[in-house]
Amino acid sequence: MKTGGLGGANTLTGLNFEDKVDFQKLLAEIPGYSIAKIPNKAGMGVYFEGRIVARCFKKHDFYKFLDESNVSWQKMLSKKLLPDDAMLVIVRETLFIIEVKYQQVAGSVDEKLQTCDFKRKQYLKLVAPLGLKVEYVYVLNDWFKKPEYKDVLDYIHSVNCHYKFNELPIAWLGLPTKKV
Repeated sequence: MKTGGLGGANTLTGLNFEDKVDFQKLLAEIPGYSIAKIPNKAGMGVYFEGRIVARCFKKHDFYKFLDESNVSWQKMLSKKLLPDDAMLVIVRETLFIIEVKYQQVAGSVDEKLQTCDFKRKQYLKLVAPLGLKVEYVYVLNDWFKKPEYKDVLDYIHSVNCHYKFNELPIAWLGLPTKKV
């Protein structure tokens, strides 16, 4: 992230993030992609060249998706987890939980990064009846490249969670890319 810099999806292969992120808007800016409501369904449809490839859910929309899938989350969890963004990539049968963490000064995000294992397991419980896998990924800015974050970054990988810096490659998510 550059203070006062320009961001947005300016490549064909990834989503570039800044401190204020509208994930769905970034996706829609990639050539070949569009975002549209799916009639009578929770969240938004992600279309590539007119074909649905994923579904996006923000916060409470994820629980509407569980309701429409006849999953009673209240029987599995004692408290809702509200994802910044969740994306179900249909062909991979994988739910990606995408959390964007940006810092410019030291703060409470440090401890939040250490919760990915617990949260990933909670999401796994929720989607197990649907036969879905879960990938939990942080999109971090360069602040977290500092040496004092080495241990927490190592921990994130050790518990089968992920992090990316400033960008989320769409191919990593399993989404198609336009042939150039």
